[in-house]
Amino acid sequence: MTNAANIIRQTRAALAAAFVASMTMVGTMVGTMVWTMVGTMVGSMVCMTSTAHAQLNLGVPEELKGVDIIENLDAQLPLDARFTDDAGRQVSLRDYFDGKRPVLLQLGYNRCPMLCSLVLNGAFDGLKGVDWTPGNEFEMVSVSIDPTETATLAKAKKEAYLADFDRAGAAPGVHFLTGTEVMSKAVADAVGFQFKRQPDGEYAHAAAIFLIKPDGKISRYMYGAKFEPKDLRMGLLEASQGRIGTTLDRFILWCHIYDPDARGYVLQARKVMTIGGAVTLVALAGGLGAFWRAELRKKNESKKHEAKKHETKENELTNSSAA
Repeated sequence: MTNAANIIRQTRAALAAAFVASMTMVGTMVGTMVWTMVGTMVGSMVCMTSTAHAQLNLGVPEELKGVDIIENLDAQLPLDARFTDDAGRQVSLRDYFDGKRPVLLQLGYNRCPMLCSLVLNGAFDGLKGVDWTPGNEFEMVSVSIDPTETATLAKAKKEAYLADFDRAGAAPGVHFLTGTEVMSKAVADAVGFQFKRQPDGEYAHAAAIFLIKPDGKISRYMYGAKFEPKDLRMGLLEASQGRIGTTLDRFILWCHIYDPDARGYVLQARKVMTIGGAVTLVALAGGLGAFWRAELRKKNESKKHEAKKHETKENELTNSSAA
């Protein structure tokens, strides 16, 4: 029994030692893994920080330096700038400003492989949702910044867009212009459209359209390559200075303001509150007016009743005296 007890105790001790050893190994492994993970994370953070610093130090790519849009709101376009239109005729920018209708202006070039087409696509797609037609309520003018482009190319570009736009009577109000570098740059400088020709002959430029007042002054910049119909409508209405659209259109515009961050027109809370206050005052005035009229009617009826009662009493007294 004693030997058996000793064997049991020795076995337990061996198992305990083995367990402790195994736990020590596990702890060492876990610790190693943890420190390895921490080291990796710290190393990654250092690498990310170094990469971030490297990226920050890179700055603006060389091909994009000088490419920007500097807003010149209310600046005057060079209306005497001369161009060739899509029919091959010599025209001036002034020909598209009659003092009554606004102009939707786009700058780019007809051979542009991507961005110019995206901007024009967005403009025409947005105008499909507006019940105004170029040539009636507004004019649409596209000016090429590439002096090597011809009227033939401009005509083909115009015809392609008109076919997709599919709006009866729109052709006379859509104009694709080409011209010399001096003329196109004069227009670009006026609207703050800074572009740069690349070594491969393409142009780097930003994406935007410009809404111009009937007198040739800049009204609004709209950025991107997608334009909502409601924003185009309100932008044209704003640029027209109330010369197009209905009274309801002008009231809706009055309730909105252009938000560059949202790239569209948003409701003005202050004006909505003003309208709400005015409606409340009108309703209150109407209610008070109805109340006062009712009170006045009651007083008049009461006076008539008293007068009739008094007249009846007088007649009774007169009859009594006569009897």
